[in-house]
Amino acid sequence: MSAELEDVLVRARAFAEPFLSSEYLDTGENMLEHADAVASILDTMSSGNDVKAASYLAYACPHLSRPREVIAKTFGDEFASLAVETNKLVEVQRISRTAVSSAQLQDDPRAQTENVRKMLLAFSKDLRVIMLRLASRLQTLRYFASVKKEVPAVLAKESLQVFAPLANRLGIWEIKWELEDLSFRYLEPDTYKQIAKLLHEKRAEREHNMHDLRQQLQTELAAQKVHASVQGRPKHIYSIVKKMRGKSLDFSQVFDIRAMRVIVSNVADCYEALSWVHSRYVPITSEFDDYIAKPKSNGYQSLHTVVRDGQSRPIEIQIRTQAMHDHAEHGVAAHWAYKEAGAKGYVGVSANSDYDAKIAVLRQLLAWEREMSTEASGVLNQAGADALFEDCIYVLTPNAAIVELPKGATPIDFAYTVHTNLGHRCRGAKADGVMVPLNTPLQNGQTIEITSVKEGAPSRDWMNAELGFLVSHRARSKVKAWFNAQITHESIAKGREAVEKLLQREGKTAVKLEDLASDLGFKSSDALFEIVGKDEYSLRNIEVFLRPPEPVMQPDDFVLLKKSRVVPPKSQSGVLVVGVDSLLTQLSKCCRPAPPDPISGYVTRGKGVSIHRDDCRNFQSLVTRNGERVIEVRWGIQKPGQTLLYPVEVSIEASDRQGLLRDISEVFAKEKMNVVGVQTQSAKGTAWMTFTVEVSDASVLKKVMQTVKSVAGVGRVKRN
Repeated sequence: MSAELEDVLVRARAFAEPFLSSEYLDTGENMLEHADAVASILDTMSSGNDVKAASYLAYACPHLSRPREVIAKTFGDEFASLAVETNKLVEVQRISRTAVSSAQLQDDPRAQTENVRKMLLAFSKDLRVIMLRLASRLQTLRYFASVKKEVPAVLAKESLQVFAPLANRLGIWEIKWELEDLSFRYLEPDTYKQIAKLLHEKRAEREHNMHDLRQQLQTELAAQKVHASVQGRPKHIYSIVKKMRGKSLDFSQVFDIRAMRVIVSNVADCYEALSWVHSRYVPITSEFDDYIAKPKSNGYQSLHTVVRDGQSRPIEIQIRTQAMHDHAEHGVAAHWAYKEAGAKGYVGVSANSDYDAKIAVLRQLLAWEREMSTEASGVLNQAGADALFEDCIYVLTPNAAIVELPKGATPIDFAYTVHTNLGHRCRGAKADGVMVPLNTPLQNGQTIEITSVKEGAPSRDWMNAELGFLVSHRARSKVKAWFNAQITHESIAKGREAVEKLLQREGKTAVKLEDLASDLGFKSSDALFEIVGKDEYSLRNIEVFLRPPEPVMQPDDFVLLKKSRVVPPKSQSGVLVVGVDSLLTQLSKCCRPAPPDPISGYVTRGKGVSIHRDDCRNFQSLVTRNGERVIEVRWGIQKPGQTLLYPVEVSIEASDRQGLLRDISEVFAKEKMNVVGVQTQSAKGTAWMTFTVEVSDASVLKKVMQTVKSVAGVGRVKRN
């Protein structure tokens, strides 16, 4: 340790002592004693004196009017930044805990817990900030245990749900396990005491057996020329309870109640020791894990196996090198002097410098949060590091709920993230109690308060990127959706007015608008009004629909057909009525039959015989009501040189795009089919088209319809 670093620790304590010696934390612990204990915990984690010095300076910050300037002048900019950032995070977490105690948190407590964890990371470009907070929280729990005071539930939960998982992500198991056990001791005291009692009851017998087993393992491994240190593994009550609950096990079925660690010199000896253990004892194959070949994402490496001794009792054995053991106990803290890692680094991450090694660790830390994959090289430059940590910020609501936002987000982005309606009504904002413009970029840890009106709407200026009001995609989409909704409302109002005027002209004011829309194939009347208002649906379609149906003959008006003595003019439809030389016929417009469709005739009043396709729905309805009016008909034989053309309708549904009508029309043109009518309408990206084409033979139409279906965007093609 350099004399300079040793001196800075002494100077930092001397600097902070006048401020802290008579001050107390809200837990009741003396501030100076707390800082001393934090420095002691950091010392066990192999932390440098610079980190231990920061533990004193961070608690001195609230007592300084300009802490960054004062500390920088005395200790330098790096110490000032570390102390101020740590103190700021302490304050944010204190506010958050107060809000939890007051039941003011957001609806989902799990989301709040994850956001607190993310906020820890967001404040921690310097990994030492996290280490300071972990050590401080551990000391707080130790303090409550030493004075035998009840730990507030909110603090115990935060320790278990935030700090312990964070220690796990850093691979600092020594801190993780103690945080878990101390938190669990206060959250579930009865369960804690029960497991502790079970562990204590057979401790003497278990320790005697384990002592004999350790001696045997160490002696026999030495005989195999494997130099190993064999030791018992501590039993952590919370991990035992988790395993019992997670796997529905009884206490006696938890394997790691009897557990040992084997520490060897190198990786080759790890596998040599494993081979001997498996040959000496019966392994439980389902419980074997090779974390050396495939390390955990936080860098943990070890061989885990469970074997049965001569009395069939399970024993968990972990085999690792000394370097792996140091990392397993202290995680990142074990590598605080990053130069010791060298160019190879650890966990297979290349580290060409101190900075690159630190960034490699931080990349692993955030992998769980950002679901980012480690780059093959593992080398991250300064720009890459900044992008990694500064892509989002965390701010607080007045009730201390944490809100995640993209970097550069403004108060309007914040308002829309909290609630869409709050965003629409936003008219002003305060950051940490100070009024700020609505396009002000927010900073980590600020408390944001929105001033709103009862009824309001977004400004079009907010969509101007140059003015910088909106950064988040969510806020932009909400504002855009609001203005689109206004256009839709205007179109609906215009369409409603047009449809209602049409109904008045047609004398159909009694028609229900919802029924009319449904009969026309729309989901609602507003959907009909919208496309009418956009001039995408002709009112002529509604006029045709409203026309009265052609009159149907009543039974006493029915005229019996018989052979005519006078030959009337030949039918122009090409249809012959069976049993009658010649009779006036007309092709029905509802189904537009064409040879060789199976057809039938229906006698009407004054318009002769209406010809329908047999599968026509209208015809089937007529048959059901008045089957006696149906007569048999057939297609006539055309004279040589005579070609009769029949109009048929083809309906097409497609994704609307430019040039769609042209492309479909070209298909009919290539097939030499004459298009005599086209009706189109579109709504919300979908186009509906009805083509009326003339054919002499309807069977040819099937081939053409298949060709139309192959046109880009066309989804469904059918004949009406």
